[in-house]
Amino acid sequence: MASAGAGSTGHLDCMLLNATIGINVTHVPYRGGGPAMQDLIAGRIDYICTLSATARQQIEGKLIKAIAILSRDRSTMLPGLASAREQGLDFEASTWFGFFLPKGTPAPIIQKLNEATVAAIDTPSVQEQLKEVGAVAVAPERRSPVYLQKFVLSEIDKNAAPIKAAGLAID
Repeated sequence: MASAGAGSTGHLDCMLLNATIGINVTHVPYRGGGPAMQDLIAGRIDYICTLSATARQQIEGKLIKAIAILSRDRSTMLPGLASAREQGLDFEASTWFGFFLPKGTPAPIIQKLNEATVAAIDTPSVQEQLKEVGAVAVAPERRSPVYLQKFVLSEIDKNAAPIKAAGLAID
């Protein structure tokens, strides 16, 4: 199994997948997704968990075979690719982004940044850009700083066991 590097989102997603299906494979960390993708195409590695946008061109060009999308739902970028969940695997992994500020940042600043971000997400041009890269805007009920804090804690809990099992540590 390859990844764009130890501790990358693809590495963690594959570790979660491996733990879910009960396999233990050798991890081959690369210095980025490009070199890993080249070795996948060449048949030097067996699989990689990577972003849809990274793999789309190779999938459409039939250079690699996509098995499943790891997010809960199908991707707008690859609508013909079934999710792992649709294929009977009780599993979900996805890459997400959030704004993180220093502890003690005044609440009015956090609120203003949140309001500006939500307004930007809802513009047609941002929606189009997200669609082009295969991203999905978070649902309105999940856009608050309070929700993000709870979500981050749940992600830490979800990822803790596979991270420990892989022997990963921050150096």
